[in-house]
Amino acid sequence: MSCGQVSSQRTYEGAAVGGVVGAVAGVLLDKENRWRGAVIGGALGAALGGTTTEIAQRAAREAAMANRPVEYRSEDGRQRVYAEPVASRGNCRVVKTNYYQDGRLVKVEEREVCP
Repeated sequence: MSCGQVSSQRTYEGAAVGGVVGAVAGVLLDKENRWRGAVIGGALGAALGGTTTEIAQRAAREAAMANRPVEYRSEDGRQRVYAEPVASRGNCRVVKTNYYQDGRLVKVEEREVCP
């Protein structure tokens, strides 16, 4: 699998997880029409999950290439992605990426980024 395929796969996985979480939240929040809540929540969750995954991948690549931490924040400040190079393996860098939601750490991921 090439680097582009891995990137696309992770974006799809992020969108899928976001879609499921959004659909469940939509069902719980829209008590008048649970189907409507699921569809709207799923669509919003998928978009947010895919976007967050893409931003995290971009931050990891930038951190690896510049050999310094990179941070992205959403416009409303609720989401934050912080990527920091932590090690080297040959020509590649290991980057630790922290995902924050409303100021709380929700996920930590390490990935190898190669030129």
